[in-house]
Amino acid sequence: MIKNELNSSKEDYLETILILRNKKGSCLSIDVANYLGFSKPSVSAAVKKLESQYLITRDNNGELFLTDSGKEIAEKIYERHIILTRVLKDIGVSDEVAENDACGIEHILSDEAFSCLKKHIDGK
Repeated sequence: MIKNELNSSKEDYLETILILRNKKGSCLSIDVANYLGFSKPSVSAAVKKLESQYLITRDNNGELFLTDSGKEIAEKIYERHIILTRVLKDIGVSDEVAENDACGIEHILSDEAFSCLKKHIDGK
């Protein structure tokens, strides 16, 4: 895996935890596995890595929580996903393709390009 793929994976996990906590009020590893369609062992390994990077914590019941730095990353990626999906749908891309493409673009788009995109959209 190249470095960007490693960062994309980390960002996807953090974004998923944010989404699930917002939707359900809680988040377990099994919820992440089900949401992303990954195996429980894969998610377990990723959770351990995210814990070691101080991006998430787990309580005694296995509930996952974002640390401040984890939440910052998750919110940044989630905002990109929402805006990119909206832009793609606005130009005629189908819902499913817009969701999938936004998921890929959100990780590689520079902060400068995203900032300009947001300004352009807000200027409408």
